[in-house]
Formats: sequence, C-alpha cells, structure tokens
Amino acid sequence: MPDPTAPVQDIAHVASALVASLPALHRGLERQVAHSFPHPRLPDGQLALLFLVEEREGVTVREAADALLMKPNNVSALVSQLTELGLLERRQDAADKRVAHLYPTATARERLAEARTIKEAHLTGALHTLTEGELDALGAALGALRSLNRRLHSPAG
Repeated sequence: MPDPTAPVQDIAHVASALVASLPALHRGLERQVAHSFPHPRLPDGQLALLFLVEEREGVTVREAADALLMKPNNVSALVSQLTELGLLERRQDAADKRVAHLYPTATARERLAEARTIKEAHLTGALHTLTEGELDALGAALGALRSLNRRLHSPAG
C-alpha cells in the first residue's frame, strides 16, 4: 500500500533520480559485456526473450508476449530467429499441438551465464570503490527495488 503521508515532492525526486540512474547503470554494464563478450551481441528483443525463457522455462509464446508487453507474432518471429541461432528450443505441448513451450539451449545458458558473470564482475569492482555508508544504503534499498520491480511488472502496473 502506498504511503499517503509521503511528500509528493520527495516521490517525484526519487522517481526522477531512478529514471536517470537505472538506464545509465544498465548501459554501463552492457558496455562492459560488449567489450568482454566473445560472442556476437544479440538485439535487445532477443536478449529479453532469452532471459525470460531462462527464468520461466516452458513458457509459451503467448505468455512470453504478455510478460514482455509484445505482440505474439513479434515474439514468434524472435523465437524463430533464436531457434535458427541454436539458442532456443520449441517443444510441442502434449495436449495441444498448436502450443509450443520454450526452453533455452545449453549454448544459450552458457552465454547468458557468461554475460551475467561479466556484469557481476564489473559491478563488484565498482562496488568496491564505494564507502561503507554507500554500500549499506544500497543494501538497504535492495528490498524496495525488488518490490518496485514487481509492481512495475504486475498487470495493474
């Protein structure tokens, strides 16, 4: 439940700072992956689908489209591209042959783990440069960031 006593100015300031900071943090990490990753970089849509399928193995195209806020035919095109690249596997539903469940291949798992390792190593290095107080503040904010993430990705949004 939102805090009705929180000043609107403080909320606006936090929202503005997050809107500026989070994409910059993401771009910084992606830049590190681009420099260190020995494989071709995938387009953002393909990456988003791969990460989703890794997180929710067996997801259907429709479920993936809903989760990624995309049209099913666009997700279907991404599935075809990733299947051709050997990064995604379609498995037909036993009960309904029109439905396919999606699974990352071993190659996809390895590459996603590799990218995650590069990001974590770079972020760890940056965290080592912060003060103890800054680290404590970030640690304390993790729960709130997870909650914010859930709310932003919920159907009520």
